[in-house]
Amino acid sequence: MQLGIIADDLTGAVMIAGAIEAEGLAAPVVLDGGPPEPSGSGIAIYATRARLAPAAEAVAEVARLARRLDAAGCAQVAYKVGATFDSTDAGNIGPVADWLAARYGQRPLLMSAGLPRLGITVHQGYLFYRGRLVSESIKRLDPVTPMSDPDLVRSLGRQTRARVALLAHRWLAAGFEAAGTELQRLVAAGAELVLMDCSDDADAATGARLAEADRATLGSDAHIVALALRRGIRAEAPVPVHLVDGPGAVLVGSVGPVAQAQVAAFAEKATVFTLDVADERPEAALVAEALDWAAPRIGAHPLAIATRSSPEDVARAQDRHGAMGAARRAERILAGIAAGLVDRGVRRLVVSGGETSGAVAAALGIARVRALPESTLGAGFCVAEAPIPLSLFLKPGKLGTDAILGEALASMRDR
Repeated sequence: MQLGIIADDLTGAVMIAGAIEAEGLAAPVVLDGGPPEPSGSGIAIYATRARLAPAAEAVAEVARLARRLDAAGCAQVAYKVGATFDSTDAGNIGPVADWLAARYGQRPLLMSAGLPRLGITVHQGYLFYRGRLVSESIKRLDPVTPMSDPDLVRSLGRQTRARVALLAHRWLAAGFEAAGTELQRLVAAGAELVLMDCSDDADAATGARLAEADRATLGSDAHIVALALRRGIRAEAPVPVHLVDGPGAVLVGSVGPVAQAQVAAFAEKATVFTLDVADERPEAALVAEALDWAAPRIGAHPLAIATRSSPEDVARAQDRHGAMGAARRAERILAGIAAGLVDRGVRRLVVSGGETSGAVAAALGIARVRALPESTLGAGFCVAEAPIPLSLFLKPGKLGTDAILGEALASMRDR
């Protein structure tokens, strides 16, 4: 096996799988932590829920899967995180980086954030989200991982005792040899973790080349996909993936202005049931109420079930349950609803929110998915063959056009 990728959430795993599949390389995704799925490309992807787990739990999960990949003879282990390096001063990126560096004797451990084609870049170590410093973007309002410091070297430095250094764009743009020479200088000066700029796709390509021979690395979409394209084996075309048709539904667990705009656009052409996470009734009662609403509509009209996502609604839920408690409560409710919808015949599901997607997949007992190649709607489409065949579109909450929910649901029938 050439490359084992451990993703910190399910949507991230499916997104990179779709990008890799679009290049003609099979990239199966394992959700249950079982043995890596064999593929002719030599690439395997694990999806976890490490992004928001307590740091010790995240490290333990990554360690367990890394050891499983090592036992399978995997040449390189890559930890895949979100393009904006979503985290807090407690982790989880720094603690996982420390474990990888220690496990593989990797000095320096190369890291890379960003996804330039979606406007997420890193320049001089500063993170930009759609042209603005992340601290001035909607990411500063994230209810669980607010991004208030755009300096990634500084913010990562608060998560680790290792010395963090920057390999800047000027060296990456100068080419592989110049970047390698500067990297050697940083290591000689004491660098243990090195963040590489990602001002554009060329930076990501050079960074992947620098990391290609390493036993371990850490990065977001652009870095990991570029690395997969360098390491993957193009022995045979991947087995085609076929979508499953049937009644469809949308579940939205993400919050904020992007989610609000997407739900509003969907509501113009379909019906939406809104959940109040602050409602103090038992979760089972909220699940039952939503399913009672959905049951007569399944198969007749497109439908969505979404959590209330205004700043006021989020603040009220967090006041009652705490920031993480409110998030987990929403995930459990939507996961229960997903299971009930599938029991009632739904076979196409659009899920918005990385943590929500993970909770839904767990509730449905999904152990493996195959991603479809990235399309004009982006990556996120995948198929689960067991325990019940399903078509899925799993998306991060803050990505996609306003119309993405309805378009994705329709696309699963048309493709």
